[in-house]
Amino acid sequence: MTEIPKTMRAMVLTGHGGLDKYEWHEDWPVPEPDPDQVLIRVAACGLNNTDVNTRTGWYAREVREATSGEGYGEIESGTWGGSGISFPRIQGADVCGRVVAVGANVDPALIGKRVITDNWLRDWSDPLNREKARYFGSEADGGFAEYTVIDHRNVGVVDCDLSDAELATFSCSYTTAEGMLSRAGVGRGERVLITGASGGVGSALIQLAGRRGAITIALASPAKHAQVAELKPAHILDRAPADLAAALHGATGHDRVDVVADIVGGPYFATLLDQLVRGGRYVTSGAIAGPIVELDLRTLYLNDLQMHGSTVVEPHIFRDLVSYIERGEIRPVLAATYPLEKLREAQTAFIEKKHTGNIVVVP
Repeated sequence: MTEIPKTMRAMVLTGHGGLDKYEWHEDWPVPEPDPDQVLIRVAACGLNNTDVNTRTGWYAREVREATSGEGYGEIESGTWGGSGISFPRIQGADVCGRVVAVGANVDPALIGKRVITDNWLRDWSDPLNREKARYFGSEADGGFAEYTVIDHRNVGVVDCDLSDAELATFSCSYTTAEGMLSRAGVGRGERVLITGASGGVGSALIQLAGRRGAITIALASPAKHAQVAELKPAHILDRAPADLAAALHGATGHDRVDVVADIVGGPYFATLLDQLVRGGRYVTSGAIAGPIVELDLRTLYLNDLQMHGSTVVEPHIFRDLVSYIERGEIRPVLAATYPLEKLREAQTAFIEKKHTGNIVVVP
């Protein structure tokens, strides 16, 4: 039986602000699992935009700028749910590790299993109630540490040959992407325009929309086209063509698309909407270029458009993701790995967006 120490190494967030709000500890208490929880020894943990946004307080309604690594001063509430976050907090949602202990209500057969985490913390007596959902690493401590606890219903045992670091790239980005595609009802043969295609969610959207038989059109900076091409989108365009209609027609023979899957937002939003077919769907789960956009309501109603926001996904999305991984239907895009104590450097690289795919830290 694995001996569990009393203390662990952890990167602890002490408040909203810049990277200086992270404190490195080598004697942080190891959490004890509640009756319905498991204790995981973390092998790797992925980075995501929500880590940056929560740290800086970007989710606060008074913040109107694009995502950045800097704090926004005094804010009332800086979490995605708007209910505030308590400090100190250990962030990190995308855990891959091994179960080393279980609570009284959990099957001990889970001990020793390699798992990844489903990051939506639900009321399991009312699992479809989005109002009750919280997020791992935000409203509860996550995986930027050597050990973490989570409800046993929030882990998936994964049987595959991928490394721990590769498995830590999946959960947040790929459940976000699959949730967006599910919300928009993306089907075979539909043209799907994907913004931010070189990032974690964007690279997941390419693969998961392709898995559905959709025709994927990826927007990414030319310097990243070669790496994006490895994900096999049907077409790759510049990140923000000045004449999007012409660029689409040149690539696909059509100047409009059925679905826009957008995680960028910002000033290009109106251009994206203009290229949807009548009855087309726009779905978003991010706004890294800025949350405040210009909308001509005539574009919306005269073209019978549908607009979808996507955050809290249905519980089956994570289970589906595990099955896709085990069947080799999707692949990780691991950009870089850093030691956990170098989280500040890792997050700096993440914010600079020079990479393709996901960045992971390892305790």
